[in-house]
Amino acid sequence: MGGMIRFSLHWFSFLAGFAILALSQGEKVLAHPHPSPEGEGTLPNIILVMADDLGWGDVAYNGHPVLKTPHLDAMAANGLKFNRFYAGAPVCSPTRGSVLTGRHPLRYGIPTANKGHLKEEEVSLAEVLRGQGYRTGHFGKWHLGTMTPEYSGKKGREPAKNYATPGTSGSDEWFATEYAVATWDPYDPANAHNGVKDPRVLYWENGRNIVDGKAEGLVGCDSRIIMDKALPFIEKAVADDTSFFAVIWFHAPHAPVIGGPEYRAMYPEQDEDTQHYYAVVTALDEQVGRLRSGLRRLGVADNTMIWFCSDNGPEGNPGKRRRYQGSAGDLRGRKRSLYEGGVRVPGILEWPAQVSAGETDFPAVTSDYFPTVLEVLGYKIPEMDTRPYDGLSLLPVIEGEMKERPSPIAFEGHGLATLNDNRFKLVHNRNGKRLNSDNGSTPVAEWELYDLIEDPSETTNLADTHLEILKKMRFQLEAWQISCQASAKGLDY
Repeated sequence: MGGMIRFSLHWFSFLAGFAILALSQGEKVLAHPHPSPEGEGTLPNIILVMADDLGWGDVAYNGHPVLKTPHLDAMAANGLKFNRFYAGAPVCSPTRGSVLTGRHPLRYGIPTANKGHLKEEEVSLAEVLRGQGYRTGHFGKWHLGTMTPEYSGKKGREPAKNYATPGTSGSDEWFATEYAVATWDPYDPANAHNGVKDPRVLYWENGRNIVDGKAEGLVGCDSRIIMDKALPFIEKAVADDTSFFAVIWFHAPHAPVIGGPEYRAMYPEQDEDTQHYYAVVTALDEQVGRLRSGLRRLGVADNTMIWFCSDNGPEGNPGKRRRYQGSAGDLRGRKRSLYEGGVRVPGILEWPAQVSAGETDFPAVTSDYFPTVLEVLGYKIPEMDTRPYDGLSLLPVIEGEMKERPSPIAFEGHGLATLNDNRFKLVHNRNGKRLNSDNGSTPVAEWELYDLIEDPSETTNLADTHLEILKKMRFQLEAWQISCQASAKGLDY
């Protein structure tokens, strides 16, 4: 792969050029792929697996003392484990958009969950790969638009304005929901998410709302239901000798957290709420194992890239409560927080043909998927020359050629803006106060700086003693924010 064209377009290089970014892109035109390197053979299959609200500490391989995740543990042992892998945002929808576009969600109008949609002007990974001959499929949660222009299960959301499905975004086949559903028997009215019993909040398949899921066998474990749809898609692509791209986004362990009886029985020493949460995680893990064994059975495991991560940290604020029993380990913060516990998540790449077993401390983020896949395939799209991309290719990391990230990872949302480089993290608290556990507020420093190598739990603010680092990172963060503001005005299109 050494002969492939490398690219990592970063927002630094775009700051001076925003005056000329107001270009009309017209229809999406994808470049022809560069010739495949000699000896590479068939293009790799690509699978993106994502859990929903799974915390950094919710896997045995990251040290959880009770949770049973043998298949994720095996995947981590066999692949490349990222010790510093970040979701693109501390909540669902923005992270998912970053996966498919390689760009920060502020650039295209998805600031938080259930807001905005994946815009037509954005180029999705599914669209790119379909244009290169891949068969594309999406299975599970979508959360990047409504399933129909006539309805949304979220009050106040404009369904027609925010209509976007996996099918409109490049997926040949899809089986998806607008947002979260129950992790067990989602068609049982007793398990309705937020009490909404309209079947349009449940599964849609290739544009058809499945009104009576029980009649179609959609019962029991929701993670299994999703994999029941994903595996036949993979099997058909293999039978047709076609490279495939599969997005498998589980609902687990997002609320409603309902564990199946056989999985709850695996945790007899835990209280009922904890049993449900642990059961849901283990059920998800079982389906990851089913996917991995299916690839081996089909003879395509070696040449398939499987990426695994979560969309944000664990639910529950300020800590565990009821069935929100997820763990961020020793990290500070949880879902909706830009401290490490809200965005640092489990991250694995398994690709036996190209990736040796090991681990890395390289800071990686969901926005990196897009440029990584493009570089692995050896081509780029015209938009890479005309608009800012926040991700970078991880191929040099996979090949052991890049040890440090050349540009920081920026985040903004839920009252904070942060910047993570290879060692330090800058935090900008714009409001000058932060909510505490009593729902009151307490004054805090506007700027915080943490050494994530020595202090991953973010306990000691170094802003007053590392002034030059603070100044440099503040300039970088503010430059990135200006870049995002220009993107939000549509200047990238």
